[in-house]
Amino acid sequence: MKKVLALCMMLVLAMGILAGCGQEQKAAPDKKDAAKKIVIGLDDNFPPMGFVDDNNKIVGFDVDLAAEAAKRLNCEVEFKPIDWASKEAELKSGRIDALWNGLEIMEKRKENMLFSEPYMNDRQMLFRAKGRNEDIKGEENLKGKIVATQSGGGTAEDYLDTNTALQASFKEYKKYPDYISAFMDLENGRVDAILCDEIIGRYYMSKHPDKIEAVDQAIGPVSQFGIGFRKDDQALRDKMQTVMDAMRKDGTLAKISTKWFGKDITAL
Repeated sequence: MKKVLALCMMLVLAMGILAGCGQEQKAAPDKKDAAKKIVIGLDDNFPPMGFVDDNNKIVGFDVDLAAEAAKRLNCEVEFKPIDWASKEAELKSGRIDALWNGLEIMEKRKENMLFSEPYMNDRQMLFRAKGRNEDIKGEENLKGKIVATQSGGGTAEDYLDTNTALQASFKEYKKYPDYISAFMDLENGRVDAILCDEIIGRYYMSKHPDKIEAVDQAIGPVSQFGIGFRKDDQALRDKMQTVMDAMRKDGTLAKISTKWFGKDITAL
């Protein structure tokens, strides 16, 4: 009788262990249910939109936006530096899922990619040293001034190079290899005004709030930034747009903008 009872107890224990294993296996997440990873392609040398900081980490305004959007979609996000000149090929090949790095919405680009709705304007603006040249309130006040921009085919340089009458009114027109050098000369009084992208000027100004100020008026044409997706990836585009709309509505877009630019410049 003792042997029979012992055998029964062993069978009950074994069944309990098997049942427990079955429950654990059922509770384990299916790989198919794992969060999808979104790979964002970017130029990692474009501060403040996306760049490598002193800790060798990719940071920036667009990086923060993308990370928050992915979090809300319950997706892992990877930021992948690419050759920006080959961005459309990278997207089409599937090596990246989206382009998010100060990408200007252009009709020609729409032929090869889907765009989100614009999330901010890209304006050209004048910046002056705080407490100096306060008469500069727009391009009409640049006569007799030393005006600078960055060389290399940027929007500001294109505008000044093609506006010959305006350029002829300057005391001097200076081009710098980078905006950091131009802003240093602005602080030191060797330049009266700089024309550049608002995102670049306000980022520099946020680091030197007591030395630089913006002339809050757009100069020349205004372009817009958007997120680029593959032509056949309408689903991802629409999901991301829904999240971006929510981030604008709840103030997250404004909060991230203030972090990087010192104010909200995402109003359209």
